[in-house]
Amino acid sequence: MKKGKQIRAGMLFAALTLLLAGCSYSGQEKEKQVEQDIPLQIGLSFDSFVIERWTRDRDMFVSTAQSLGAQVNVQVANGDVQEQVSQIEYFIKKKMDVIVVIAIDGDALTDVMKKAQEEGIKIISYDRLIDNANTDLYISFDNEMVGTLMGEELAERCPEGGNIFTINGSPTDNNVKDVVKGFTEAIDGTGLQIVYTNYCDNWLAELAYDMVNEGLEQTDDIVGVMCGNDDLASQAIRALAENRLAGKVVVVAQDAELSACQRIVEGTQTMTVYKPVEELAKKAAEFAVKIGRDEDITKETDGRTAFDGTYDVPCYYIEPKAVTAENMDESIIEDGFHRAEDVYLNIH
Repeated sequence: MKKGKQIRAGMLFAALTLLLAGCSYSGQEKEKQVEQDIPLQIGLSFDSFVIERWTRDRDMFVSTAQSLGAQVNVQVANGDVQEQVSQIEYFIKKKMDVIVVIAIDGDALTDVMKKAQEEGIKIISYDRLIDNANTDLYISFDNEMVGTLMGEELAERCPEGGNIFTINGSPTDNNVKDVVKGFTEAIDGTGLQIVYTNYCDNWLAELAYDMVNEGLEQTDDIVGVMCGNDDLASQAIRALAENRLAGKVVVVAQDAELSACQRIVEGTQTMTVYKPVEELAKKAAEFAVKIGRDEDITKETDGRTAFDGTYDVPCYYIEPKAVTAENMDESIIEDGFHRAEDVYLNIH
């Protein structure tokens, strides 16, 4: 080959090489850009929306996650464990980056959680700890403190040595164990006697009505009733009212539902535990995005852990507050959790 042709061939080869390299680089950059444009995918699995607070949790979680550039797929199991398992399997199939679960039964979800982790999906136990699953985070309220606040209120308001009922939530909800522990320790040494206790499967409020009536058949000499949440308290108070005991018996619960706050200012319920659920949901969404993006959350959890039966899981707790008629305005109203005109609707 002549020298001139060799030079031209070399120049042509060099030009083609640069062009192909440029195409390759452009293709890689385009692929990278496409990946960056795909928002983080979060699956949010709810037990049900029977309890008033869960819609608040949902709305705040979704809006916060979206503001941080994530997309949220919400599924509701309506209290059916197998349905919740199926919905989580759907999330796995859809290749979610993070799955956040409000478990119906913390023990029944262990296997499906492990399946999700095997697919590289991050898991958050929201409000209720999932057993033996080594989730990436457990975020909730300090549930022992919830029980402590209820126990302290009963001890303060009830005469020493009085009889009380305890109408607890679902036995498959890990939080219930913590609430009972805090409550039991709080009334220890006060002289209060638990003469009837029971658990409401799946948090069904109607069961609380039957249980209080069952307890009253054994003895109507009671001074207080501890209810697992405000929904159960509504039915417990209905039973007390039918036995002309509403307003005479101290009733404590948790969640600060509007109807409970109304009963407190009206005098049929004594106290509820206010858990700022919107604060919890906002923080959970922030954690979900950080975990999904492989960001370190160690400083925020401050090294605190919760034992799930096998593993020590990183956890984050928000402190609850006791609410009575005396501090209703400065807690519930000033925080904007409920409006004054709604809370005092029936007060003339």
